[in-house]
Amino acid sequence: MDLHSGEQIIFKGRPSWRSTLQFYLGGLVLAGLVGVIAALIESTELGIAVGLGVLAIALVVGFLIRLATHYVVTTERLHIRRGLVARRVQETRLERVQNVNTDQSAFQRILQIGTVDFDTAGSGDFDFTFDGVAQPEKVVAAVDRAQRQMEQTSPPHETAPPAAGAPPETAE
Repeated sequence: MDLHSGEQIIFKGRPSWRSTLQFYLGGLVLAGLVGVIAALIESTELGIAVGLGVLAIALVVGFLIRLATHYVVTTERLHIRRGLVARRVQETRLERVQNVNTDQSAFQRILQIGTVDFDTAGSGDFDFTFDGVAQPEKVVAAVDRAQRQMEQTSPPHETAPPAAGAPPETAE
């Protein structure tokens, strides 16, 4: 990610390793089931080998998914990059962020991970979500700091000139 002049990174991260535990547990169950089926059909050795192979694939896939996801909050933008070979990049300006919501299941609260969802102005097609981040409240605080800093440094808004033939506005 190329930073603009004067832009600073406030938060940089990726999904926590704890967020992939549920994926790994599912892989372990699948490996056990496939291993047992292979052992019943052919032999115990084959069942163990197939089960270990499925578990290894699940571990590698989980690691690559985590490794391929990057989240960045700067003083100007939100940036999400996903993918190793094929890439999907999402970016929005910080002033477009209207609401920041966190979501944590009971399991996620125990693991201190969660999802941070950013509602942006004017567009329902983009889902800006930081999934599986450690301590999501810190991400929310970072975005709040960035928005406050942006408000303090941005020039005051000028009002548009009145339309031709319209009387000028007066303050009462």
